[in-house]
Amino acid sequence: MAKKRKKKIKQYELWILIVLATVIALYAHSVWRDYRGHMGGATKEVVVETGNGTADIAQELVEKGIIKKPFWFRVMSKLGGHDGKYLQGVYTLPQNAGYKTIFKTLESGYSTAGLVWVTIPEGYELRQIADKLEEAGLIDRAEFYKEVENGSFDYWFLKGLPERENRLEGYLFPDTYQFRKGDSEAIIINTMLKRFDEVYTEEYKNRAKELSMTDDQVITLASVIEREAMGDADRKLVAGVFHNRLKSDSYPYLQSCATVQYILKERKTVLSIADTKIDSPYNTYQNPGLPIGPIASPGLEAIEAALYPTKTDYLFFVLDSQGVHRFAKTYDEHQRNMQK
Repeated sequence: MAKKRKKKIKQYELWILIVLATVIALYAHSVWRDYRGHMGGATKEVVVETGNGTADIAQELVEKGIIKKPFWFRVMSKLGGHDGKYLQGVYTLPQNAGYKTIFKTLESGYSTAGLVWVTIPEGYELRQIADKLEEAGLIDRAEFYKEVENGSFDYWFLKGLPERENRLEGYLFPDTYQFRKGDSEAIIINTMLKRFDEVYTEEYKNRAKELSMTDDQVITLASVIEREAMGDADRKLVAGVFHNRLKSDSYPYLQSCATVQYILKERKTVLSIADTKIDSPYNTYQNPGLPIGPIASPGLEAIEAALYPTKTDYLFFVLDSQGVHRFAKTYDEHQRNMQK
């Protein structure tokens, strides 16, 4: 009996450890999201008055919905050497702004007059980015496209790109930006290219070489993943399917609806047979392998999925009636999934 009791106690302790580890992991993830920030959200005005300390500022940021973890904001402010550097003034910040953006903004003393915040979501095509910037009153559309096609931007990742439409497609990194009205189209584009350069690290370059892919191929694949995946839940599984297709002799066509939607400049829910037969280097129903270039601006998670896919034997996936991707190893299994 004593042995059984000890065994039950050990099992109980194990469950406690599992629950604690899960709680800690979830809390750590929430702190990380607060620190990093994420896309979307309205902008809010934050007032820093003379004599305000970090605790006062943290409380103001919580009340405006810009951060959720005031304690950790204060900790990171202290560790980063930001305490005492915040300048009096009125600042415009997006909700869910990351700590780095907040630190930089509140230390700048930068007047908000004439400043415009604009968020470019992951998966936006160049035309949608132009729409967003035009709506914010930041660009002349014709001049913007002129700079996209002919502007001189000295970045390593733009050298040696193949001839294709929308030269900078995929490289205007999706993020929240602060521009001043009157900034030229060249300044705006350069800012977004610079952000890509900051995000795409040496580790990623080395990993691309391990996969025998060019960096442009990685961004192209990442853009397809961004448009096909249903968020974090299956992004790396979708990436794994496409990697398997790229290596497959039997199924070398990616057959991505997103690539056809890019050609159509319309995000049709259901493609027609005629749509899938369009003659274009972007049509992955007609051409094996990757399209000729990116079809959207992938975010960091999509880039990482392209570089570090989940390894499976899956060759197919389909979106079921519940909006969930179902994966399959064989065509017969895929056919059954299509009925669900």
